[in-house]
Amino acid sequence: MQGAPCGESVDDGLAGAYDKAGAAGMVPERFRRQAAVRGKGGAMNREDQGLPDFVAAEPAPSLAVRAYERLRRAIETGQLPPRTRLREEALAEWLAMSRTPIREAVRRLEAEGFFSRDSRALVVSSLDQQGVAELYAMREVLEGTAAAFAARQASDVEIATLRELCEIELGLFDRPEDLIRHNERFHSALYGAAHNRYLLKTLGALRDARALLGASTLTNADRAITAHTEHEAIVSAIEAREPARADEAARAHIRAAQRERLRRLDDR
Repeated sequence: MQGAPCGESVDDGLAGAYDKAGAAGMVPERFRRQAAVRGKGGAMNREDQGLPDFVAAEPAPSLAVRAYERLRRAIETGQLPPRTRLREEALAEWLAMSRTPIREAVRRLEAEGFFSRDSRALVVSSLDQQGVAELYAMREVLEGTAAAFAARQASDVEIATLRELCEIELGLFDRPEDLIRHNERFHSALYGAAHNRYLLKTLGALRDARALLGASTLTNADRAITAHTEHEAIVSAIEAREPARADEAARAHIRAAQRERLRRLDDR
């Protein structure tokens, strides 16, 4: 586990990018404030969360929850690649925690399918080529639907936010980890703009499965630039209120990501 990096937070760098973009009027204040607080490793207080006095601020997470979130993030970012064999004591040392919260986090991750057991050894779960194809087939349908719904139902403010998020990407190409985190925010904003709770729930379940894919395809510099162009096409279609064009742009985006993912599988 010594090879797993645990240095500067991704949000630490993203907060700086948001500050620069915010100075140019390119990102809403709430995104900058939240990124800055999280980048410092702090829990968001009532003011940071934009809560009125009569609403309780979000409590600090327990050690078990923190262990779960860090381990899951390590799987999603590829720090813990698929099929990696692990020991609880090594995880405890890496996260600087006792084995009790680690054990709780591991049980939760096992129940969600992120970890499995191989002759009692803990192993990071993986998807084979068929599993990847099935996942991307569903993602293409759902992302296309989200974009089409957004073209019909997104508010002007939501569309402006999508455009702002798309523009911020231009300053993140040389910072892959920040770009990956920002990409998640773009897609989350797209899903929210669709205004369909059942679609959101289904996309959330699919996001859990996507974590088993390992490192994002955006770590490939050429793919990152192409993905930005695809995001631009999605947002332009939504701005034009053209559902069919938005659907096709989102589907094309996911098909391109699938091609890069399958190429990586072939190279393994």
